[in-house]
Formats: sequence, C-alpha cells, structure tokens
Amino acid sequence: MPTTTHRGSCHCGAVQFTVELDSSRPTSRCNCSICSKQRFWKAVVPGSAFRLLRGQEALEEYRFGRGIIGHFFCRTCGVKPFGRGEAESMGGVFYGVNITCLDDLSPEELAALPVLYENGREDRWDTIPKTARYL
Repeated sequence: MPTTTHRGSCHCGAVQFTVELDSSRPTSRCNCSICSKQRFWKAVVPGSAFRLLRGQEALEEYRFGRGIIGHFFCRTCGVKPFGRGEAESMGGVFYGVNITCLDDLSPEELAALPVLYENGREDRWDTIPKTARYL
C-alpha cells in the first residue's frame, strides 16, 4: 500500500503535525506503564516521516525510566500527540505518533488499521502480552 501523508493535532489544535504512514504496516498498542495508562495507540515512523507544523512552544516533555523516549503532550489540553526517540536499532530518530490524533482518518479507516500488541511491561517487545484485550 502506498505511503500517504496525514495531518494530526492535539485536542485544542495548538500542536499540529504531518506524518507519512503506510496503512498496511502494523500499528501497536503496548502494556507498558505509560501506554496502558494513556491507552496510547501508536504508529512508529522514522524521523524523516514526521513534521511538526505548529506548537513547539505548547509542548511539554516527559521522560521516565531509562529516558530513551521523550513523551510530548500539549500543556493546554493535555493530549499526547507523539513521542520521540533515537536508537540505532530503530534507524536513528523515530516518532511514535498517536493514531487517534490523526485528524483525517475516518472511524472505518481507524478500525481497518492492523494492530500488534507489545509486552513493554516485561520489556519483551517481541511477545504478545498474556492479556491484551484491554489495550
């Protein structure tokens, strides 16, 4: 499937971005402490596929654990539109984009996206958690 560019934003619109996605590639839901509490549904893309259009000044960054990922949220509405990391194993800079922040996907398109479940809670990213239904 071809890669398409999508527009996204936080709830109040202060943060706006574009991201290039291949909708045939899996998205993911993770059971790690932050993803499960936020119900973060992400698509991971290389740094070159993400562009912040507006709202750098509206973003706050949160890091925890090993501090590898910067979790960004809007200081006005509190929505987390994306996270940013850098790792050689991921090809350098990458973004985890919150799928539900993409403004131009219909409910039907969202429902059609393939989803993988990740066991981040046990740091076993290549396995599916025993219970994933709540994610």
